[in-house]
Amino acid sequence: MGAKEGFILFKRELPESRNPEERVNDYKEIYKPFDGQKLNEQSARCMDCGIPFCHQGCPLGNLIPDFNDAVYRNEWEEAFNILKSTNNFPEFTGRICPAPCEASCVLGINKDPVAIELIEKNIAEKAYELGFVVPRPPKQRTGKSVAVIGSGPAGLAAADQLNQAGHEVTVFEKDNKVGGLLRYGIPDFKLEKWVIDRRVEIMEKEGVIFSTNTDVGFNIKAENIIRNFDAVILATGAQQPRELKIKGSDLKGVHFAMDFLGKQNQVIAGEIDRNPISAENKNVIVIGGGDTGSDCIGTSNRHGAASITQLELLPKPPKQRTNLNPWPEWPMTLKTSSSHEEGAERVFSILTKEFVGNEKGEVSGLVLVDLEWKAENGRMQFVEITGTERTIPCDLAFIAIGYTGPAKNGLLEAFGVKTMENSLPKSKEYQSTNQKVFLAGDMRRGQSLVVWAISEGREAAVKVDEFLQGTSSLPRKDEGFFEIEESIIYESN
Repeated sequence: MGAKEGFILFKRELPESRNPEERVNDYKEIYKPFDGQKLNEQSARCMDCGIPFCHQGCPLGNLIPDFNDAVYRNEWEEAFNILKSTNNFPEFTGRICPAPCEASCVLGINKDPVAIELIEKNIAEKAYELGFVVPRPPKQRTGKSVAVIGSGPAGLAAADQLNQAGHEVTVFEKDNKVGGLLRYGIPDFKLEKWVIDRRVEIMEKEGVIFSTNTDVGFNIKAENIIRNFDAVILATGAQQPRELKIKGSDLKGVHFAMDFLGKQNQVIAGEIDRNPISAENKNVIVIGGGDTGSDCIGTSNRHGAASITQLELLPKPPKQRTNLNPWPEWPMTLKTSSSHEEGAERVFSILTKEFVGNEKGEVSGLVLVDLEWKAENGRMQFVEITGTERTIPCDLAFIAIGYTGPAKNGLLEAFGVKTMENSLPKSKEYQSTNQKVFLAGDMRRGQSLVVWAISEGREAAVKVDEFLQGTSSLPRKDEGFFEIEESIIYESN
């Protein structure tokens, strides 16, 4: 490594964010540019640790110490070549990944970990700036064709890999534009959509065909795709939201989070004039403490909500790791997002009991009760605290408690893919029960991270390439290195 004592000389530093009072008036990226010298110092913090656990933490297996060292030496093309060898879209993950690699950083044992995500983002942006990211169409074609259904991170990664292998790839997307969750789920203040457009333009010049406004099963039949393509990848994500089955959940003003977030992204893109769900001057309740709930907070603040309260069933996490959550496990600690900084009350150990409505059938309140968590028979159980039940004002509620699996729209059945009891499709090494149809991303493994979706797309591409060619030269992860049990996903017919 370049700086043997970098982790001693320099402290972890991240970009400054714009003033919360300023940024809630727009949907632009919240972070200011990061000084080049500071970035050099951050890359210098990467230790010569011997065993880089960050490799284990990254689902893509990014060669993190290698590109950190290249950045330290200001060898940007080298850094980019190292990064792109494992990650198709570092400009995405460098902005929105929760950075499991940083949680596994050896420096994180007793100091702040290396700012890996920041370095990754800057490598990608420097590569575009210096002209390293240019269309590289395959030198020859195989004569084989692949249909990719869904243009989220898994679908895009699979399409990119298979196109580079020489196959003719067509990506089918039901919405107006390419991007899936990246475009219609993640707010612009976390990922501006020009970042997606820039990458899609490169892929188009490399030969990938994008067919938007094409709802497979509606505009085009699955049987036609199976007949006209040599292989198919289904990568439409885990779009079935988990329901909150309490009284009053059907009242007007109670919505699933993605119905709100997706429409707002369409407004910003100019696809629609206004969001049919408005948080302006309303008492907003967000149910669910994850990233999607946080995104609802940030968007509601930009609408001008009167108040925002985020409810979480689980207890408040500690600020630091406990002995039961040692490094290099993912830290189960309190996370404060940029949206939280913009204003919201966070309440933990709360059970939602019932939505209350008015005479118009609109939600007007939410009945809550405090919880006490106890360990019983080795498991944490909760009991309601007597005398704490109360009703709080609620003009608008967003349910953000996760997703159960693929949308129940008949797509899997149309492609002849059998499912398990948990609604996830059966698969073995990414191949479904229909030998010609493969699966990737959240549709296959269930709700997960964008970085996992990219990894899934890359691995599915290897299996499709082997199916079409008998062998594959596409890069793959080392078997047994990453913790994913196929036996959990697969059941025999």
